[in-house]
Amino acid sequence: YWVEPAAHGWSGEPRFTVAALDLGIKGMTPQRFAERGVRVRVMPAESTLEQLLSVNPDGVFLSNGPGDPATADVQVELTREVLDRKIPFFGICFGNQILGRALGYGTYKLPFGHRGINQPVLDRTTGKVEITAQNHGFAVDAPLDGPTVAPVERFGRVEVSHICLNDNVVEGLRCLDLPAFSVQYHPEAAAGPHDAAYLFDRFVDAMAERSSATANTQEG
Repeated sequence: YWVEPAAHGWSGEPRFTVAALDLGIKGMTPQRFAERGVRVRVMPAESTLEQLLSVNPDGVFLSNGPGDPATADVQVELTREVLDRKIPFFGICFGNQILGRALGYGTYKLPFGHRGINQPVLDRTTGKVEITAQNHGFAVDAPLDGPTVAPVERFGRVEVSHICLNDNVVEGLRCLDLPAFSVQYHPEAAAGPHDAAYLFDRFVDAMAERSSATANTQEG
């Protein structure tokens, strides 16, 4: 199904189109995109790359959802195909774990899952602490001292962009040579402050940058 910007207060033409893989998506997530002028095509979890590309997406989003990321081989392979095409990618929660696996990192079950609101997360890019909402029992096993080259080397350098201040669990990944990033928590949630809403803007910026680069290449 489609989520249209006009239904969520956006006036004017849509800016971009996102193909969102539904692994258990929350209704607020496509709304956050729509508020920024982005059309969202919510697609089944088993969608193929061909099906994603059929909507001519400017970006691909992988949602939150239940389950062990070690079993998500289909989605991991799909993510690798998206990364190979340098399509801007954004993942939340389960989507973060799938990006981690696609890059070659392992995942593991936490002894105590992160549940509820008021979870402090450090954005290592800005140095700011965000108060986040979380609901996950698995995490990505990636080196905190980065950047480092991804285990799947063709994807280049990766850094852990966010960490949980309670236990140093990986809370986000950012590719430095590809337009791809993810977070483990829920930026669409608003149990308290909207500290993480900027992540949707960051994804819109990544799509705008790719669109501009593509236009310049065609003109040249």
